[in-house]
Amino acid sequence: LQRIFGGRTSSWKSLDYVAGWFMKAADYGLQTSTVSAFVSTNSICQGQQVPILWPLIFKTGHEIAFAHTSFKWANLASHNAGVTVAIVGISNQAGPVRKLYALADDGGSVVKDAGNINAYLVAAPNVVINKASKPLNGGADMSFGNKPVDGGHLLLSADEVRALGLTSDQHKKFIRRIYGSAEFIRGLERYCLWIENDNLQEAIAINPICQRIQRVREMRLASRDKSANEMANRAHQMREMNIGKRQAIAMPCVSSENRAYLPVGFLDNRSTVTNLCFALYDAPLWNMALIASRLHLVWIATVCGKLKTDFRYSNTMGWNTFPVPKLTEKNRADLTAAAEGILLAREAHFPATIADLYDPEKMPANLRAAHDHNDEVLERIYIGRRFRNDTERLEKLFDLYTKMTA
Repeated sequence: LQRIFGGRTSSWKSLDYVAGWFMKAADYGLQTSTVSAFVSTNSICQGQQVPILWPLIFKTGHEIAFAHTSFKWANLASHNAGVTVAIVGISNQAGPVRKLYALADDGGSVVKDAGNINAYLVAAPNVVINKASKPLNGGADMSFGNKPVDGGHLLLSADEVRALGLTSDQHKKFIRRIYGSAEFIRGLERYCLWIENDNLQEAIAINPICQRIQRVREMRLASRDKSANEMANRAHQMREMNIGKRQAIAMPCVSSENRAYLPVGFLDNRSTVTNLCFALYDAPLWNMALIASRLHLVWIATVCGKLKTDFRYSNTMGWNTFPVPKLTEKNRADLTAAAEGILLAREAHFPATIADLYDPEKMPANLRAAHDHNDEVLERIYIGRRFRNDTERLEKLFDLYTKMTA
């Protein structure tokens, strides 16, 4: 990879091995006018690889002449290991009409004539999605959760909380519920010490808490990470101390591709998240309606990439780049009501977890209906009707992104 890309980009270490074959094929095509195609892991057309690899290929004059969007392909390995692949053909004489194939509902393929196929395998111009520091969509800022850097001493199980022997007032002051991806999706119980600076002296007067703080300090001082060393002087706290004053909207960093919707949800002001979740602190609820939509899921699946076969969420690449038409006050009110409908539908099945509720085989009818209504409200804002399929959704999203970033 260094031999192929070293003189072209400093980011070549972020590329998959298969990227080298695409680049070699483009170089070969310059000498021979050959059309080349590969069955490739679909990561070549997702996430951080796209802005690194594809501008280099397009720079050679090659374009995507035909493609088949992602599909599962089982191989002949002993355990029949499956991989998600795409088929991509490149040519420097692609012609005015390109063939874009996709899976049909019956398991076959459908074909569409396209004037252009971009690097995300969408019938749209050759736009590359780059990270954005602020949301393009007028939504709230989405932050990483709180990274403990604690050696396990600021985080506690329910049994460990009870072992602290706190009074109810002390519990209310120093303990918070905390969620990573697994805790949020599967309803696992996890807690953390939450010690504001003003309460530090009272906290260290409680011996079990004082011992935990001391262990955090020792762990941070022993670390080879300079930033961890610097945090040793506030060993009672995590690296960040973000929590909603009223509430927060939480979005796990990694979630299963088997769910029809992303597992976004709502937290009260007694709860916070680790760095395995993102959060919109004190954001209006209509932000949740956007994240909970089918539109947002297909955007994330396309531009953020995956971890194995799971969705890998990103605030800068996914949320901040998500294109949304300018919303009126009525649009926001309608989306807020739709998000409330989703939350009420979930509440009707308490104590079922996100994992329970969004099992593809067992999703409750009222929750499915609430999501369908949310999609109806949002998609009518985009085009005045429901989209026919995900292909149409992506084409509209890329068209709107191109206009918003022009």
